[in-house]
Amino acid sequence: MPKSVYIETYGCQMNEYDSEILKGILAKTNNYSIIDTPDGADFILLNTCSVRDNAEVTIWNRLTQLKQYKKKKKNLQVGIIGCMAERMRDEIFEKSDLVKMVIGPDEYRRVPEILENSLAGEIGIAVRLSRVETYEDIEPLRTKGLSAWLAIMRGCNHFCTYCIVPYTRGRERSRSVQSILDEISKLQDSGFRELTLLGQNVNSYFDETQKIDFPNLLRKVAKQAPEMRIRYVTSHPLDMSDDLIYSMAEFDNICNYIHLPFQSGSNRILDLMNRGYTSEHYLGRIQKIKENLTDYALSSDIITGFPDETEQDHQDTIELMKAVQLDGAFMFKYSPRKGTKAYKLADNVPEDIKKRRLNEIITLQNSISKSRNQLEIGKSLEVLVEKPSKKKATEWMGKTKSNKVVIFDNLENQFKEGDLVHTKIIRSNSATLFGEIVK
Repeated sequence: MPKSVYIETYGCQMNEYDSEILKGILAKTNNYSIIDTPDGADFILLNTCSVRDNAEVTIWNRLTQLKQYKKKKKNLQVGIIGCMAERMRDEIFEKSDLVKMVIGPDEYRRVPEILENSLAGEIGIAVRLSRVETYEDIEPLRTKGLSAWLAIMRGCNHFCTYCIVPYTRGRERSRSVQSILDEISKLQDSGFRELTLLGQNVNSYFDETQKIDFPNLLRKVAKQAPEMRIRYVTSHPLDMSDDLIYSMAEFDNICNYIHLPFQSGSNRILDLMNRGYTSEHYLGRIQKIKENLTDYALSSDIITGFPDETEQDHQDTIELMKAVQLDGAFMFKYSPRKGTKAYKLADNVPEDIKKRRLNEIITLQNSISKSRNQLEIGKSLEVLVEKPSKKKATEWMGKTKSNKVVIFDNLENQFKEGDLVHTKIIRSNSATLFGEIVK
């Protein structure tokens, strides 16, 4: 009888995709079945994130909670996989007697073997980083739905001083164009309506054999799947070319949403971060987007409290936010990550100042987001219907091509998941648009 495996995923979209890859690997065998709850599982695997300290604290707390399942099932085997496994390795075993397997993101092919050996009492550790692994021959095991992730590359070569990703996911390597197009064909056949191409630095994609870069891959994907919405994350400002922006303007099914992290508005801090560009360069990319795309939306990542950040550096970030007018942002306090170059710098911005600066950034962004959403009032926007709203059963939600959430009435259940509807926006707040169906 197959052993049951429960996989719990934390962190970014790449982790979500990696969990689907791992499920695909396990599904190829007859020895394991994937279940949706930890109750009764033979194996519990936590797919982890290491980008910020809070992400790891969440996992330690979760391991404490999982002890209840071990009490009920003595043979339960628990594993830590993903970025935290790669970063902490032996330390995980030292801090938790519950964990019996530690598996990095390039070692998922070995998971069936490691699971089997754990039942015989072996401690499993597999954390070798690869320069070639892309899993392009593995078919992810996805649940039915509207939206799918598809990793076109893995790793990062930029080595930003605060970032652990190059150390947990290795150097950049890209999948072949054909493997990507083949996977998209299967997604079309399965009824998916939206696709997000993934990469730690998606702009750096390059098929060495066919000499195809990311803008031209995007064109091929858009042509192959004209009925699907095409998105991508995450971009790096240094590698976002004019041609990428042009490719987005050429196809209606490439969504006009760009996540372009700037992290700081201070050139001095950007240099300390090893980001490789200035705020002026970033503004130049934004200007190019404005010149070539209509009804676009922008989001970013912002870090406050980086070592040696002064009040002037903070104000530079505030000014850049005002200049760019982001639709949304992910905003964080700096947290040191052991193994990065910035870890050697003194974390010398006091916690209360970090909190105050972060609150100022959040307050400003909420105000900008509210203003940006007010500009949508009166427009008729195409919305991909997703699911009922959490607050009201008669209201449903969907997203525009610019990735904005729209709430609308579905009183008679005339719309279903996957429908495309046009809504006239009648009001908004900082996070959501509210619309009426245009008949």
